[in-house]
Amino acid sequence: MGNSVDLNADLGESFGDWRMGDDEAILKIVSSANVACGFHAGDPLIMADTVKRAKAEGVAIGAHPGYRDLWGFGRRALPGEKPADLVWHVTYQIGALAAIAAALDHPIGHVKAHGALSNRAMADRPAADAIGRAITQTDPKLVWYVLPATELEAAAEASGGPLAREIFADRAYEDDGSLVSRAKPGSVLHDATVAADRVLAMVEEGAVTSINGVKVPVAIDTICVHGDTPGAVALADRVRNRLEQGGWTVACRNQSIAA
Repeated sequence: MGNSVDLNADLGESFGDWRMGDDEAILKIVSSANVACGFHAGDPLIMADTVKRAKAEGVAIGAHPGYRDLWGFGRRALPGEKPADLVWHVTYQIGALAAIAAALDHPIGHVKAHGALSNRAMADRPAADAIGRAITQTDPKLVWYVLPATELEAAAEASGGPLAREIFADRAYEDDGSLVSRAKPGSVLHDATVAADRVLAMVEEGAVTSINGVKVPVAIDTICVHGDTPGAVALADRVRNRLEQGGWTVACRNQSIAA
């Protein structure tokens, strides 16, 4: 597809009457959506509504499993969660969204871990392997969205399944290519123009730029904008426009991307 890249967002992260983000607006911009599966956010009605909206907009969908931690939005570390248990926690969440999506005739195509679960699996190979096992035993054709240069990428490669390597439009990077902790100043980018220019540079250079200006070479298949980031809609719109101005096509291939 030439210069083609996926633009994704974490969506469906409301719960009951509590609302998070403007999913309706973001779904008009992105090419794939990672839908919360009820553990860190989301519920059956929110999941169904998000799938319906994504289908109407022609947006591909995937499961966004996290820790069972509604109170902490899945962003608190839960070191006591055993990898053997994580396999079934993730399997449960993928299965829940897959059933709803199948009923609405808009099947899921990928899986992307959320928050603290993803952060743990980036550095903890047993946790990464647990996510991989859950994906493989649920549907080995599902594409695994992973951060490059992490244990997530290594586990995905070892699994032999399809994967897509992801960068973040609205997060800062350390010099080793890991994400700057949200507890640190400057970890989240809010200036849409700065973020868009940085994304275009990263996809053109095949490297992420750290908070200190260090360029870390990585393969890039998909770009994430967090739906709960303040100004997310404007940021996603600016990123898409900047990519298209730079000659890139925004589209979800939803298939295996060569390792």
